Amino acid sequence: MTGAAQRAEPVVPALLRGWPLPEPHGSKYGRGQVLVVGGARATPGAAMLAGLAALRVGGGRLTLAVARSVAPAVAVAVPEAGVRGLAEDDAGDVTGTEPEVLAKDAERADVVLLGPGLGEPGGTLALLCGLVPHVPPGVPVVLDAFALGVLADAPDDVLDALRGRLVLTPNLVELARLLGREEIEDEEAADAVVEVADRFGAVVCGHGFVSAGDRLWRKTTGHTGLGTSGSGDVMGGALAGLAARGADPAQAAVWAMHLHAAAGDSLTARVGKVGFLARELLDELPHRLHELSA
Repeated sequence: MTGAAQRAEPVVPALLRGWPLPEPHGSKYGRGQVLVVGGARATPGAAMLAGLAALRVGGGRLTLAVARSVAPAVAVAVPEAGVRGLAEDDAGDVTGTEPEVLAKDAERADVVLLGPGLGEPGGTLALLCGLVPHVPPGVPVVLDAFALGVLADAPDDVLDALRGRLVLTPNLVELARLLGREEIEDEEAADAVVEVADRFGAVVCGHGFVSAGDRLWRKTTGHTGLGTSGSGDVMGGALAGLAARGADPAQAAVWAMHLHAAAGDSLTARVGKVGFLARELLDELPHRLHELSA
């Protein structure tokens, strides 16, 4: 390992057991309200996977905001969620032109996850800019997928409003975009994660590392099977669900990174190195969480 990776703390079960999550208690409202915003017409499943992952790690109440044309189908497919329909263009991409639709949900949310299943930069940026003023100060905002691609283009007032409560979950391509570079190599990932965290005042969970303030962690488990469609949506949703429960953003990111990888390990042992589906990770999350919390 080189650069920042040399000082990264390994995430192992002993570390997590010594850093316990807030104990879940009370009603669904007491366990935290999660708002997931994403899901263009062609990709509502990404928002659904993220929302279900949030519930699987103990989040209490879920609202999914997806393209209006697919909202009824999503409401049927995920009966555990309240569903909001968002304005969309003829291609089914969310336009971000009616942020007031989300105002009440954002104002009462304990965490907001924006990005899963969005696919058009202009609408995604409009949605980010329109949503942020409705999210109360201090409430974590998690950006994933397409929302990461537009963050660097957000105006200063939006970036300032997010600073200190922003959580990012980039892959290598998104890390490069956030830093204005052509590409980031594997061996540069730790340094890039630290640089993005500093630049945006964020907790950054990417490519097996979590950076928060002056601390850096690295995952020690997980295999290639996790590189499957929808897997990142599950990880982002798990992070949001833990934050809704009351974990601070850094703790939520470290725990979610490990739980996601450990769920993949369990499926690798049962199914094989590749071939398991992201949806199958969902059922593993509560088991892996229970093992570490018992």
